[in-house]
Parts: sequence; structure tokens; C-alpha cells
Amino acid sequence: MKILVINGPNLNMLGIREPDIYGKQTYASLVEQIEAWAQRLGAEVECYQSNHEGDIVDKIQAAYGVFDGIVINPAAYTHTSVAILDALKAVGLPAAEVHISDVNAREKFRHVSYAGMACAAHFIGLGFDGYRQALEYLVRDGTNG
Repeated sequence: MKILVINGPNLNMLGIREPDIYGKQTYASLVEQIEAWAQRLGAEVECYQSNHEGDIVDKIQAAYGVFDGIVINPAAYTHTSVAILDALKAVGLPAAEVHISDVNAREKFRHVSYAGMACAAHFIGLGFDGYRQALEYLVRDGTNG
């Protein structure tokens, strides 16, 4: 199984950005951990991060016919991007939404997830472990509808 992991804006600043919310681990350590989890699951993984909405849309579209599933943390675009929602719906790949923090316990505007509307599973507020659970979900259940 081939899984694309997409991270949105400011996740490249992990370890620096609001460590009381996001922790002190870096984006590089997140990618390393994701790759190790995927290897244990027997899955291939590609990690991608962008601060630009259109680049994320392009990456989702390019996943069609190449990847078997998508793990996505759209970050701030979660609450604003119908374009990312539409791209996820267009490619029709099994998708799992991840958020490091518990967005539902934060500001009210963070309670709406457009991208999440196209995802079959949601792993919210579990820190980096949410990515592990999302990978496990896709490997175990993702292609079964």
C-alpha cells in the first residue's frame, strides 16, 4: 500500500511554533516517525508539507492513480479550504484526517473541518500518535470502503 501524508501550513515550524500546544518535537522528527511506522506496517509512504493551498490541491490531484490512500493534516486550511475538500472528493482516495492538537477544544472557528468532510476517519488531539493511528486505519480498513 502506498500512502501520501500531507501536512499544511506552519507544520514545518513544529518544535518552534506554540510548543505548549504542538509539543517540542520538530517536523523532521515527525517525518522520521511516520516513515518508521509505515515501514512496520509494510506500507510505502511519502510525506509532503506546504504552506500554500494550491500546492496542496495539486499534490492531492497528482495522487490519483499513484497512491492508495491519503493522511492529511490541512492545518489552518482545515477551517477555510473548500478547494482541498473538493480535491479530496475528486480523487476519491480513502483519506484520514489528523490534527496534533484537539481542534474541538480550541477556538470556535477551528471546530469546522472542510477537508474532514471527505475523510472516512479522524484522529484529533493525539499528538504525533494520530498519524500512526491514521496509517494503521488506512492499511487495515482504508481500501475496504
